[in-house]
Amino acid sequence: MKVYVVGTCDTKAQELFFAKSAIEAAGVPAVLVDVGTKGAGPHADISASEVAAFHPEGIQAVLGLDDRGTAVAAMGTALARFLKSRSDIGAVLGLGGTGNTTLVTGAMRGLPVGTPKFMVSTVASGNTAPYVGPTDLAMMYSVVDIAGLNAISARVIANAAHAAAGMAKFARPHVQGTKPGLGMTMFGVTTTCVTQLRILLGPTHECYVFHATGTGGQSMEKLAESGFVEGLIDVTTTEVPDFLYGGVFPCTSDRFGAVARTRLPYVGSVGAVDMVNWGAMDTVPARFRDRRLYVHNPSVTLMRTTPDENREIGTWIAERLNRCDGKVRFLLPLGGVSAIDAPGKPFHDPDADAALFATIEATLVQTSSRRLVKLPHHINDPAFAAALVENYRSIAA
Repeated sequence: MKVYVVGTCDTKAQELFFAKSAIEAAGVPAVLVDVGTKGAGPHADISASEVAAFHPEGIQAVLGLDDRGTAVAAMGTALARFLKSRSDIGAVLGLGGTGNTTLVTGAMRGLPVGTPKFMVSTVASGNTAPYVGPTDLAMMYSVVDIAGLNAISARVIANAAHAAAGMAKFARPHVQGTKPGLGMTMFGVTTTCVTQLRILLGPTHECYVFHATGTGGQSMEKLAESGFVEGLIDVTTTEVPDFLYGGVFPCTSDRFGAVARTRLPYVGSVGAVDMVNWGAMDTVPARFRDRRLYVHNPSVTLMRTTPDENREIGTWIAERLNRCDGKVRFLLPLGGVSAIDAPGKPFHDPDADAALFATIEATLVQTSSRRLVKLPHHINDPAFAAALVENYRSIAA
């Protein structure tokens, strides 16, 4: 297996060849891949033209363009397809600034979880979420710009090169577990439910729990498409209201997309859709300051969703579930959707919940494989967890 060193040889050739040499000196084969769009740089093992040829519209869609942004985006598309075509990738190491970081990490995210992905970048000390996404991608801050070799950049790049070499050389073999993998989503206010699921299913399944913070749901679906799980119990769909109303833990428009594409057995619910998540109280947008707010902790403020919002949430979820032709069971906990949505709790709102439940029931198209199940329980009741397990076992058999 080889380390693929990826960057723009028209601007970063010295640094890229240095990284490749360091990897090879560590006893690991390396392949230098040029993704430059400005013109031919020093000879690489894989030229920019060879990579560009992987674009669906051919080389002309990538090279020779006047607009740099368009060219970089197109090269990113080509690189993603190129990397997926290779069968000898032990690790991928990227070096670059803002443009190259976007280009290379976008392609890295298309690789399976478990394939080492390492990016040395000038933007790695800021918000890395757009680059990392739901993958196991590591980023190292370059400290100085990647603009020639000096005492600092040489050491940083060498450290990264040795790390990539080590990950490729000492890769842990993928060992199929003795129990089937099962993905679950959880939030603090649905922890009781998911803890019960783990107890009930742990003896027969490898339970992977994902914190529903936007990236968590994406990670679960990424693992589903990578073949790491054989089914999903998606208890906590709180990322949907954050997506619709601007909260800090949003899903993407592709939420539930992996369920549709993989047709894996899927059991879902509406855990914590009674809330939109913000940061500290002073970060709540002014237009929402008069809403029912709850300080979950000093860094997280919750906003109760209204009946109208719950109708929109219910429609959004149900319409996406209608695209799922595998075995689907969607369970509604009529007694409340979170730990703070119960009689005497701060987010108890029977009208809002009723709007949610009625909308989902009216919008979800039930078939022989896609069913809606209404239960009188609260989401954290033991009986609701038992029902989730029973429904999962019935469609996963």
